Amino acid sequence: MSYAIIRNTKYKRENLKGIYRHNERRNKNYSNKNINPELSHLNYSLKDCKHSYEKEFDLIKEKYNLKGQIKTVSNIACEYIITSDKEYFNSIGIDETKRYFETAYKFVCEYKNLGEQYILSAKVHMDEETPHMHLVFIPVIHTKDKKGNSIDKIACSEFWKAKDSYRQLQDAFYNYMVANNFELERGNPSERVHLSVEDYKKITNFEESKTLLQDVKLEFPDTPDISSFRKLMKNRDEKIQEQIIKPKDKAIKELQEQNALLTLTLNRQMQTVDKAVKYENFRRKY
Repeated sequence: MSYAIIRNTKYKRENLKGIYRHNERRNKNYSNKNINPELSHLNYSLKDCKHSYEKEFDLIKEKYNLKGQIKTVSNIACEYIITSDKEYFNSIGIDETKRYFETAYKFVCEYKNLGEQYILSAKVHMDEETPHMHLVFIPVIHTKDKKGNSIDKIACSEFWKAKDSYRQLQDAFYNYMVANNFELERGNPSERVHLSVEDYKKITNFEESKTLLQDVKLEFPDTPDISSFRKLMKNRDEKIQEQIIKPKDKAIKELQEQNALLTLTLNRQMQTVDKAVKYENFRRKY
């Protein structure tokens, strides 16, 4: 039996450019060897993105007067990767595969009353080993302000507030797909042995994570001209400390934390892939 698979990732604004270029096939070269450019013409959109994800986000935020305090560290978008396994899609055929993704798209529109208007893009990739859909949306909640007025608010943490929010998502997605006559089993968020090694690499962006680590750069904030402090000898040391040293120290610390997180994520993926390879070799042997 095949599985109904839906995986969620949260993104900050700085991440949107990269996922836009990948999802919308704007790159000329890809580290993911599973991508077959000769089949990219088979890809299609269920929600077409006419601009970059960043611009699309800004346009939607303005059009619908979305509330919520947006900071540099805020997660402002989420991405579902929706799929099953290659054998399942082969067995149901092209038309049912399209219906699978159309049904999943409707599920996302209805889940937590999100609404189609807050979906940035829904792109189905048919140019890789296993068909899958990248669906990027703004995590909007429908709530009230302090005066009791109904508002729509960008709030990723509140959208995924429940401790078991991922389990709720898995349950709801499975039930929705089965109710629409897809014979599937519920995906298990902690179990990935039902995916092939290559499928797992794709779903977790394994190859792109390695590339991302290589591209990490140290970027420091602009610093004022130190010569301007000569006229202010009294507080010069304090100004240098506050305007030069502390901002650089903060930037270095943040980049170190990001690099450590990326390294940890990649190491976990490599360990899982290594176990999967050993498992497949063992299975073939016996």
